[in-house]
Amino acid sequence: MKLLFISLGCDKNLVDTEVMLGLLHEKGYQMTDDETEADVIVVNTCCFIHDAKEESIQNILDMARYKKEGRLKALIVTGCLAQRYRQEILEEIPEVDVVLGVTAYDKILEAVEEALQGKSELILEDKDALPLVDTKRLVTTGGHFAYLKIAEGCDKHCTYCIIPKIRGNFRSIPMERLIREAEYLAEQGVRELILVAQETTLYGKDLYGQKTLPLLLKKLCEIKGIRWIRLLYCYPEEITDELIQVIKKEKKICHYLDLPIQHASDAVLKRMGRRTTKAELKEIIGKLRKEIPDICLRTTLITGFPGETEEQHEELMEFVDEMEFDRLGVFTYSAEEDTPAASMPDQIPEEIKEERQAQLMELQQEIAFENEEAMIGKEVLVMIEGKVADENAYVGRTYRDAPNVDGLIFINTEEIMLSGDFAKVKVTGAVEYDLIGGLVE
Repeated sequence: MKLLFISLGCDKNLVDTEVMLGLLHEKGYQMTDDETEADVIVVNTCCFIHDAKEESIQNILDMARYKKEGRLKALIVTGCLAQRYRQEILEEIPEVDVVLGVTAYDKILEAVEEALQGKSELILEDKDALPLVDTKRLVTTGGHFAYLKIAEGCDKHCTYCIIPKIRGNFRSIPMERLIREAEYLAEQGVRELILVAQETTLYGKDLYGQKTLPLLLKKLCEIKGIRWIRLLYCYPEEITDELIQVIKKEKKICHYLDLPIQHASDAVLKRMGRRTTKAELKEIIGKLRKEIPDICLRTTLITGFPGETEEQHEELMEFVDEMEFDRLGVFTYSAEEDTPAASMPDQIPEEIKEERQAQLMELQQEIAFENEEAMIGKEVLVMIEGKVADENAYVGRTYRDAPNVDGLIFINTEEIMLSGDFAKVKVTGAVEYDLIGGLVE
């Protein structure tokens, strides 16, 4: 039996995909990346914002065509869209055999078997369940880096976000399981662990009565073979002095932090249901930079939130200009049904949202390019990602770059290197968001 997986959306979804692949691989299913050869196709979907929803639906419809044509024996849909629109998918896309909820990914074998028997079924678990699958994940990221999902769900209930309704309350994965999984990944050759959750900073509060991310990080740093540990999705209000000191002192932890702030106007932050003010954001950013001077800060913003005035947009522009984030992404507000923000008055027209997004990105571009220029002449440790085709050059990432979202560094050399190798590189140039360098002898 040949099986094709399509994994959409975030890196947390990708971890679920890799767990499902591991379960199916153990049972002898062969993997393929050619949909025309597949006997079974699984689409792991996303519906965080409108564009993600559209992409998920289009992928399901594209795969349904192979079912109509008769080659494909089973089509399974899982992930956030499956959880949220389970009945609609089964009713409106008859080619779909099984819909699997977000906390039922450990039932993927059952789902495939049911689908192959021609049964149309919905497999759901309580959205606050915590599947604890003791399987060997099939890492799909190239083998030298992997995501470690440390928690499920979210308790924040920001007014624009549907995730708590789909993925349930925040619940941490027990520390011993995470250590075991990280040790297994290290044995498979993973050199960089990237910690992810809807919010990583709250880790352990539900299980151990206090935030235990610092302790988890220390334990992960003890694992042989792991060279880098990177933290994503750290809510600014949950960043403690203890966490900052662990990042500062533990050599394996990248001086890189992803802290989604979404806006800088107090009025907009309040309407968003965020837990910070502009003054508090400045304080935490200032503290991080004072304690860890070489820290690279990434953030995300939402522009065009309901009721956002031109003055509030200008306030956000000024904040971005002043803070000079190293990495920044801007999303236009997407009204999601069943969220409080979707029914708020003063919804902003799409063209104004896009105009404001363009202004923010243009400003950030200037900041980012200046930051990259400032790296010229510095020596940095680089993880090799691969070789540039037909050239004596390799592509890699510095500690300042998370995979698939940040920049790259291109290294000219005739030496032979492998993905996952580390090399000392002197930066010799900068081209927009990327760097150029040569090996340090």
